[in-house]
Amino acid sequence: MSYRNALASAADLDGWRLEGDGAVSFPLGRLRLESKRPPADGQDANVVLWCPEDFGPDVTVEWDFWPIREPGLCILFFHAKGRDGEDLFDLAPRTGPYEQYHHGDLDTYHVSYFRRRWPAERALHTCNLRKSYGFHLVAQGPDPLPSVMDAAGPYALRLSIQDGLITFAINGLVSFSWRDEHPLGGGKLGFRQMAPMIGEYANLRISRP
Repeated sequence: MSYRNALASAADLDGWRLEGDGAVSFPLGRLRLESKRPPADGQDANVVLWCPEDFGPDVTVEWDFWPIREPGLCILFFHAKGRDGEDLFDLAPRTGPYEQYHHGDLDTYHVSYFRRRWPAERALHTCNLRKSYGFHLVAQGPDPLPSVMDAAGPYALRLSIQDGLITFAINGLVSFSWRDEHPLGGGKLGFRQMAPMIGEYANLRISRP
């Protein structure tokens, strides 16, 4: 299936699900996502915003991204589904802490593409791909996104999954490509942020590769 969403107004989030104490707004005609809680609250301050649609195993996901405030971290969850094949929205409620997503009752991939939360992440910018259940780091590559002070988005992000081959690129530059010999079978996708990050998103497009 194909899916397009401008993410330009509240009407575009009909059916979307926000987990954690977060806020969405559209001050510049694109989705702005942020936490309402201070970073001192740790994992309880983090948020996830899920698209309600389910997608098959072979998809290309594209979106525009602007980093607005750091430190923080941005992740895309994809192919998220219950460990026994359940719909993600039928599982026990989640509230934002990361452990609920990598050691909870779901399977998913997650690519972290703006890693600026901790000093070590800010010293060496990388994109990481993990597979869950578990916290398995399966691929890593360079992150060409500048820090907020030098950012001049939008930045075009592209994730492609075909026959277990997962490729992630920013502005056409491939960060990593990795083949899963036991790929997940599709599911939902969602945007995650680690406080106090503020990010903006627009022009979400999902299609078959």
